[in-house]
Amino acid sequence: MQNKGIIKLFALLFGLVSIYQLSFTFKANQIEDEAKQAAIAKYDETVEGYHDLRTQAEINYLDSLKTSKVQVGDKYEPIEVYNMLGVSQYTYNEVENNAMKLGLDLKGGINAIIQISVKDILKGLANNSKDPVFNKALADAEELQKDAQESYLESFFRAFDAIKGDTKLASPDIFANRDLSDDIKFDMSDDEVKTILEKKIDESIVSAFEVLRNRIDGFGVSSPNIQRLGNSGRILIELPGARDKKRVVDIITKTAQLQFWDTYKAEEMLPYVFQVNQAMVEAAKEKESEDDLIDASEVEQDSTKSTIDELTGQIETDSTSVADANPLGIQGPGGGPVIANFLAKDKEDVLEALNDPKNRALLPAEMRYAKFVWGIQEKDSEFSKLYAIKSNRDGVPQLSGAVITDARQDYDQLSRPAVSMQMNAKGSKTWEEMTKVAYETQGYIAIVLDDIVYSAPSVTSGPIAGGRSQISGAFTLNEAVDLANVLRAGKLPASAEIIQADEVGPSLGQEAIDSGMMSFLIALAFVVLWMVFYYGKAGIFADIALLLNILLIFGVLASLGAVLTLPGIAGIVLTIGISVDANVLIFERIREELAKGKSQKESIKDGFSNALSSILDANITTGLTALILFVFGTGPIKGFATTLIIGILTSLFTAIFITRLLIDWWVSRGGTLDFATAMTKGLFKNVNIDFLKKRKIAYVISGALILASLGSLFTTGLDQGIDFVGGRTYQVRFEQPVSTEEITSVLNDPNVFSSAEVKTIGAANQLKISTKYKVEDNSVEADEEVESKLFEALKPYLPDGMTYADFQDGSGDAKIGKMLSSKVSPTIADDIKKSSFWAVLGSLVVVFLYILFRFKRWQFSLGAVAAVFHDVLIVLGIFSLTWKFMPFSMEIDQAFIAAILTVIGYSLNDTVVVFDRIREFLNEHTSWEFGRTINASLNSTLSRTLNTSVTTLVVLLAMFIFGAESLRGLLFALIVGVVVGTYSSMFIATPLMYDTAKKGNAAESLKKKVKEEDEE
Repeated sequence: MQNKGIIKLFALLFGLVSIYQLSFTFKANQIEDEAKQAAIAKYDETVEGYHDLRTQAEINYLDSLKTSKVQVGDKYEPIEVYNMLGVSQYTYNEVENNAMKLGLDLKGGINAIIQISVKDILKGLANNSKDPVFNKALADAEELQKDAQESYLESFFRAFDAIKGDTKLASPDIFANRDLSDDIKFDMSDDEVKTILEKKIDESIVSAFEVLRNRIDGFGVSSPNIQRLGNSGRILIELPGARDKKRVVDIITKTAQLQFWDTYKAEEMLPYVFQVNQAMVEAAKEKESEDDLIDASEVEQDSTKSTIDELTGQIETDSTSVADANPLGIQGPGGGPVIANFLAKDKEDVLEALNDPKNRALLPAEMRYAKFVWGIQEKDSEFSKLYAIKSNRDGVPQLSGAVITDARQDYDQLSRPAVSMQMNAKGSKTWEEMTKVAYETQGYIAIVLDDIVYSAPSVTSGPIAGGRSQISGAFTLNEAVDLANVLRAGKLPASAEIIQADEVGPSLGQEAIDSGMMSFLIALAFVVLWMVFYYGKAGIFADIALLLNILLIFGVLASLGAVLTLPGIAGIVLTIGISVDANVLIFERIREELAKGKSQKESIKDGFSNALSSILDANITTGLTALILFVFGTGPIKGFATTLIIGILTSLFTAIFITRLLIDWWVSRGGTLDFATAMTKGLFKNVNIDFLKKRKIAYVISGALILASLGSLFTTGLDQGIDFVGGRTYQVRFEQPVSTEEITSVLNDPNVFSSAEVKTIGAANQLKISTKYKVEDNSVEADEEVESKLFEALKPYLPDGMTYADFQDGSGDAKIGKMLSSKVSPTIADDIKKSSFWAVLGSLVVVFLYILFRFKRWQFSLGAVAAVFHDVLIVLGIFSLTWKFMPFSMEIDQAFIAAILTVIGYSLNDTVVVFDRIREFLNEHTSWEFGRTINASLNSTLSRTLNTSVTTLVVLLAMFIFGAESLRGLLFALIVGVVVGTYSSMFIATPLMYDTAKKGNAAESLKKKVKEEDEE
């Protein structure tokens, strides 16, 4: 092998980079364990509500690592938590950002797909037009959306065109209104208006996206993910570790509240802040006197001291240390509209003190409606600015964001980034009055979005007429762009509806990690031992390459910032099973070369060379199906596809190059390799099965299985999950085993859900409950109503005294209560079903074309695709025949589609290896009969086929037995698929290719074609 030095260097660097990336994951886990232990030490189990207290203590511990600073010379710097070999030092934020990201099913949290209401945006653009044609088109578009793949806007255009008559989109009663007068003219055609509307809708969705992103960034979870899903108006939000569902729903679904307020100046409000601070000092002194428990010389620990010091007992002198005289934690007065500065982590405590009714009584009468709000949090700053706005009895601002008609990033007179905005006529008048007052009083106007002050400029050049104004300040370019986006969002308040949601409890996530690790280690141990048992010393080299492969997979995942999910772990474990396939192919070819009497070095060289074509073809076909799964999948399924794709690439590298390096190293030292052991030497050597002779029996067996499958599919059908039909699903854990029939009877009561499906999932005390009650209603109120009804119905079966809050979060060490919840609206269920269909169909078309390209004859493609259809139908049939009595969930959902595509890839992998050998033998043995060539090819690859199938099956069985309950259905489909796929590659794909090729002398044509290709 040439360029060994480069490969060694690349492997070394690749390995070191992977270790470097994974070290952050280990360190992050260590710190989280320390936080957990500190919380346990602080709150004993005898303390009431110790679970919640421990959870909060863990959060506080980690937050303190993020926000606390220590004095280094004249500066204050974040705490370093990781010193890598004395070369590099990292803060907890840096460690967390570089650590491997865990998905919701492993860490717990909330996942949701949000639908921004394009209907609301259109109504806003039309100034809530009363035009009957316009409103009828909106209603018709909603009906069209129930069975359409197009966007809502396209459905609206279609509905409008169908009923418009003489009405035009550019009608003054619809879109040619005053607010859009700069963009839409009365004489425009509908096509011209449609183009403008498409742009406006896209801008509005981008604005909504920016608002949501800003909200999510401030939510406080690690590695949040928010992304647009095409042009559908849908936004995916993933919040690993989020536990407060109500707060998440509120953040996601409320419309942006943009407001303009006059503010109090620092000198007007600061006396009140000092008064509150002094009142807290007096209250603390009174408490000390009453208790008489603390020596007067001792200083009460400052309320702003970092939680890490409190938990670990460490004492540091830094900027957070304040005296007893400052219990409010004032870090310094502000200036202008900024009342004062406080530590960011103390914001809630500060507002609680300032808004305490006892303290607010100290405010002058004219200030009694003052409202305290925080400024936008500056990056890399531990301080927050406090503002006080001049609110009123009703809390209604003088001016709201509804008056903004446009906002754009601009530059001020000093060429600094700024934001220019335009208001409508009503807003322009109010704005002129506000700016006049601010100019005359030298006051400030706060621009507040979602109760956060983005800017509070002064007015220095007199009243601003015409509704045009500019906001300038210490903006970066990106901040100015973002502010313009959120200002635009204020003009078109569009409701956000959760159309799909998954909530996973943290305890269920931990159980998933534990079971995933168990299946991973068992599968790895078997494969390692099997390779040594079958191939001897050569198997040891394959195992070393396999271990490096696993290191690289995790390293690449961490480097790319990819999210590891439970199906992702399944993808990695499956990769272990199929990654040895390349080594098996190579070792089997080397054994063949040795059997021909070649020397060891020559056999190794030819073995690697001859196996390369089969390895590439097999992995490319599997990779193509994984790529399609990545494109069409979402959430955990995308994670499965990601790990599978990465695993294929790293497997190729380790099998082809690393194994070769190790074998060449051993041989160059005088070592010998038999590529077999005493028990496996000569195994399958003299096998001579007449596969073609048995093909008619196989056709009959397969035909019977397919007929039975089709019959069951048309009569019994499949157990379609909520991914495909819509609805809500809950996984609930009880203290004792419960009867599914009894729970079903309770939930099917007309006063509860009327219709519900209940299944045992895993242990007898865990149920999966699905209902279509209020399936069409995606509102937050409907979600709460369904969950509340569920709790009340199950209350007799839950521990005495369990509250609704306990049920939602899981109570006690056993985590009794709701473990997981999912919701899918009928609209998105229909979309998922259609995208799944196209994913399977697309993979078949792509694979057909690839095999046609590689083998140049349609007979090969036909055989491969027919075998895949055969495998898919039988897997579907077995699910249809058995789902009613299997002791685990066999729902057809997105995970099942992932299994089907994996089966397609696996089946093709087997088939392509056989086809490669047929092509080789056609050229090598030109005098043989076509049938003899086929049988010889199948027999010569039998050892490889069975080896790969056995290792993959054992890996899948390990996951099935020891892995997570939620993956049982997916794994069962894969197990059936591997068995059927192995069978079909030998008895369906190849015989079908033979039967179609031998007609019309196509066999001779095949031989001639192969010979011509090799001569070229």
